Amino acid sequence: MASTPLIPSAPSRFLAEQALSRAAGAPLLGGNAIELLIDAAAHYEAWLAAIRGARQRVLLENYLISDDEVGRAFRDALVERARAGVTVAVVYDWLGCLGQSGSAFWQPLRRAGGEVRVFNPPQLGKPFGWITRDHRKLLVVDGQLGFLSGVCISARWLGDARRGVPPWRDTGVALRGPAVAELELAFAQSWASLGTPLDLTSPAVEAQAGTIALRVIATQPATAGMYRLDQQVAAMARRTLWITDAYFVGMAPYVQALASAARDGVDVRLLVPGTSDIPLVAGMSRSGYRPLLKAGIRVFEWNGSMLHAKTAVADGQWARVGSSNLNIASWLGNREIDVAVEDAGFARRLAEQYERDLANATEIVLAPRRRRPHLARVQSSTERPPRPKRPGGSSSRAAAGALRIANTVGAALTDRRVLGDTARGPLLVGIAVLALLAAVALVWPKVVSWPIATLSAWFALNLAIRVWRLRRRGDG
Repeated sequence: MASTPLIPSAPSRFLAEQALSRAAGAPLLGGNAIELLIDAAAHYEAWLAAIRGARQRVLLENYLISDDEVGRAFRDALVERARAGVTVAVVYDWLGCLGQSGSAFWQPLRRAGGEVRVFNPPQLGKPFGWITRDHRKLLVVDGQLGFLSGVCISARWLGDARRGVPPWRDTGVALRGPAVAELELAFAQSWASLGTPLDLTSPAVEAQAGTIALRVIATQPATAGMYRLDQQVAAMARRTLWITDAYFVGMAPYVQALASAARDGVDVRLLVPGTSDIPLVAGMSRSGYRPLLKAGIRVFEWNGSMLHAKTAVADGQWARVGSSNLNIASWLGNREIDVAVEDAGFARRLAEQYERDLANATEIVLAPRRRRPHLARVQSSTERPPRPKRPGGSSSRAAAGALRIANTVGAALTDRRVLGDTARGPLLVGIAVLALLAAVALVWPKVVSWPIATLSAWFALNLAIRVWRLRRRGDG
């Protein structure tokens, strides 16, 4: 990992720090201690230990909390603390927990004196309200110890050893110092948006817990702080920019920023899942590989069960960990929380973890016939196979089959896989869906007309309620 810093020395350092602060909407805070947490088992152990040791308050905000052995372990720990007189406040997302846990799951905690609030359930008067989600994974204990991560509270993250399913790959951090107050403030804002505000008058946060300088980026819908910061870092990186993302669907300006960095000689790498819990997003992600590869960006797919981490590390100096994915939902639609760390030691640890992750990943490369001169250094170790002839008929099919077998074997031997035709798959799916919809509409028109009528009535009702509320507010 190159040691050239992302942020230059004075006086340009001041300008760079100002640009990053304004882009993120978050100041640089010194005096923190930070610990890197890898995968769910380490997270759950640290989180439960912190909850069980709480003396004043426990603030938990998470997108998905399942009614399974992991979720129940957390709920029971919260119940025990609430019975002991500790303030316990929980925020969970309605959509994230849909089918995972419900109001009945939280009844033991409410009876023990804890408070639970659900973020953004369906509401009349807000026909598009469901788009905004609380995607944060945040825990703060006693105002002294804070955690943020990509990890949800579910046994799914632990895998299934009996079926040979490995744990999900995920990343988070534990924090002490002034940054913890920012985590509490982020939780308090979510809490206040759902009801009576939270009293956070005590205890005091440690003034100095370490030497780490960082920013806490607590984004809300339409603020785009993390998007602006990601753009800024892509523009400022000099030597390396290594990114891990679970649901990458890059917007054009960000993809262009990565491509520009790669063309300027920056070692840009993107690690994404090989298999995803949301196949549709994985297909959209793959359809965007080609422009990345053509620009010289190296793309890797994780070989494990699911890669859910959201991290970036640049120039051996700057690193980001949190809940934000590189897509429009996280950047513009959700409540997210991330930490951007400006410390060479932490960046080195994250870069070392990145290199370990690449050992369990397959690199995606362009087919040899599609190579461009500027890609030669990226794919120089890939042997160019002879160009197949195209006689047609069964011989061409046999050649195509042989090429597919060669690609599979080559991937197993070299940890590389040639990028196939990623554009044709989504188009074929679209054709099939539209053809099916047309056939259903012709044969059973009510199957199509009734849902359209129901949706139209739903939106009309919600918009009417919204107009009524606005008029009532104006009369008042």
